[in-house]
Amino acid sequence: MNSIDKALGVVGEVIPPEASLNPNAKLSEVSRYPDDLLDGEDIDADYKYQRENFYRLVEQGSNAIEGILELAKEGEHPRAYEVAGQLIKNVAEVTEKLGDLQEKMKKLKEVPNNAPKSVTNALFVGSTAELQKMLKEK
Repeated sequence: MNSIDKALGVVGEVIPPEASLNPNAKLSEVSRYPDDLLDGEDIDADYKYQRENFYRLVEQGSNAIEGILELAKEGEHPRAYEVAGQLIKNVAEVTEKLGDLQEKMKKLKEVPNNAPKSVTNALFVGSTAELQKMLKEK
């Protein structure tokens, strides 16, 4: 069973259907994903998981495109060419999403480096009258 899970890329345990219907079940009991992907704190793990899924989708889409193009050439049916065009468009969109994911991750990692190193606040401590007197002098 584990070798099948590895080959298919299944992560975690297989949950019986009745467990997913239980409203009192904990999220970790219903979900197929490891706990480190559920807590939202591990950005790198989430990024890696999403990136792997995008790559897998692009590969499967490319295989499907090859198959439908062969079918379209053999049958010369307009609908087959239409489906091929839709598949090509979908694979292109997933590839674009992969690029967007890269940009978002880059921005997330740049935020701490772009933060100000020191903050200087110029404050005036005193009464309103003292402030007015100081402003009149300038």
